[in-house]
Parts: sequence; C-alpha cells; structure tokens
Amino acid sequence: MKAIVYTEYGGPEVLRVKEVPDPAPAENEVLIKVHTVNVNYGDLLARNFGNINKDNFHMPSLLMFPSRIAFGYNSPKKNILGNEFAGVVKAAGAKVTKFKPGDYVFGYSGQSMGAYAEYICMKESGMIAAKPSSLSFEEAAAIPYSGLMAVSLLSKVEIKPGQKVLVNGASGGIGSGVVQIAKSLGAEVTGTCGAPRMDYVKALGADYIIDYKSNDFTVNGEKYNLIFDVLGKLDYAKCKNSLTDNGVMIYASFKMDKLVKTLTNSMTGKHKIICSLAPENPDVLRKVSGLAEAGKFKSIIDRTFPLELAADAHAYAESGAKRGSVVLRVVN
Repeated sequence: MKAIVYTEYGGPEVLRVKEVPDPAPAENEVLIKVHTVNVNYGDLLARNFGNINKDNFHMPSLLMFPSRIAFGYNSPKKNILGNEFAGVVKAAGAKVTKFKPGDYVFGYSGQSMGAYAEYICMKESGMIAAKPSSLSFEEAAAIPYSGLMAVSLLSKVEIKPGQKVLVNGASGGIGSGVVQIAKSLGAEVTGTCGAPRMDYVKALGADYIIDYKSNDFTVNGEKYNLIFDVLGKLDYAKCKNSLTDNGVMIYASFKMDKLVKTLTNSMTGKHKIICSLAPENPDVLRKVSGLAEAGKFKSIIDRTFPLELAADAHAYAESGAKRGSVVLRVVN
C-alpha cells in the first residue's frame, strides 16, 4: 500500500511517499480503507519531536524524557503519522462482531498513529465508531480528537444554560470542540484567538470573539463561570478576578506549576482548578458521532491535499494561514 513515511525528525520535507506492506487484521481487529486523515497538531509535533524543547512541550517537564523515549530519542520509532481518520471497513477479524465490511467509520489511533496510509488496522474495542452520516469523509476525519477532548473535559464541570464560558485558544483543534460542546449545553461562549481566525471561531458558534493580541479579557470586567485554557498559557492569579464565585478553570495542557496550583487552590481558594487529560473512551467517540448527527458538532475544512502532498499540507498547517482543518485525501 501507499503511505507517507518519515525516518528522521525535521521539517515537512522529511515526509516521503513510499510503498509499504499491507497490514493484516488480527482476529479482534478490523482493516479500514482510509479515505481521509486530519493533519493535526499531534502530527506536526511528532514529525519534529527531536527538536522540541521544554518551552514548546505543553506538559510537565518531567514527562519530556519518557516522551522522547516513547517517540524515539534520535529518530522516530513509528514511521507513519496520522491518528484522526475516516474510511470504510474492508475486512474484519474472525472474532469481530460490531463491524462488518462496508461500514463507514471514523476513529482515533492515538500515539500508535499509522493513518497516513491507504489502510489501517484497529481493534474492534478501540477508538472507532460509525461515521456520522451527516458529515463528509473530510469533515468526519477532523473531529475525533477535538470531540473526545471537549466532551471528556467538559464532563468534569456542570455547565448550565446561560452560564458564561471563555475558551482561550478557540481556533485550535481542542478549542473548536470546546466552543461547540459548550454551546450545545446552552452556554454563552466567548472565544479568544488571533484576528485572522476570528471569522472561523464565529462560524463555530461563539457568541463573542476576542483578539488576544489586542484585547486582554482579564481587564474587561466580564466574569465567566468557566475559563478553559487549551495550551495552559494563562496564569490563574491574573484570571481569578474574571471568574465568578465558585468559577472553574480548566487546563487542557499544563506544566508542573499548574498542577501545584490545582492542589493548593483545592485547599485554600474559592475557585476550582482542573488539570486533566482525556481518557481514550470509545463511548465518548460514539457520543461525538451522535452530536454530529444532531447538528451540534461540526468541522470546518480549510484545505484538502492529496496524500502524496502531505509535506505541502504540513507546511500550510504550520504557516499560520489556515482557517480550519487541513485534511489529506487518500481516496480520490
């Protein structure tokens, strides 16, 4: 089969088209013919992981070394990127009961990656679900991770209709999901992003958009029931006056100082601070599929590239020009 392979860390130019053996499903796996795959932040990070330092590693520094070992210290251990995809089941293992050949599916392969290829094998019990019929293959490939993160993390708080939610980093993959899920729960949503992406965040359903480069939401006098910080860049000390009494702050990415603050604030502060990772749960992915079917969750595609132009897709995704998802089309 055709795949995009990389054997060294670096820029988009390290991505190469190569013929590799077709995967064969185990008895508890399905073989999926990949139609589309999302080019997400995780792909960009993994491709260049050898050059990542503690400043652009958005997790506690103590996790950096084991992460380097897991990805490959000097060169990548997994040579095919891509973990958000949509496609059609081509074959099913002998013990598979939930899926059959011909089923339209979408899914998330996590750190196993492997979706920049014509075929991928996934466990029946893994992160795959029926593709929302209301979405195209391109649109479906762009929602698994953002939907999983948004649904999982927002389940840790009770959002009531009319409450105010601010999403810092609303134009990214996770942020776009949080905007939509919060809106589906009846919240009034404010999103922060750069000026070029304000129209995109508005199209996602945000009620208000703030250009973070020219406006500081912490001094505008507004108070929010929830502040959701995607990349962990906000300082609670600066944000606390923007939270209502009993307000909550969620960090989707965090370093050690945020974890310490979570513990100390639980004992002394009036606000709750949550630092959390989202578990990979197929039930949550099925919920995301249901929300999409109901018209409450969508993706906006900026550009689609053929698989062979994966390097161009990466360059565009990193250029700062994208306004939505960048997707690779495997099946023409």
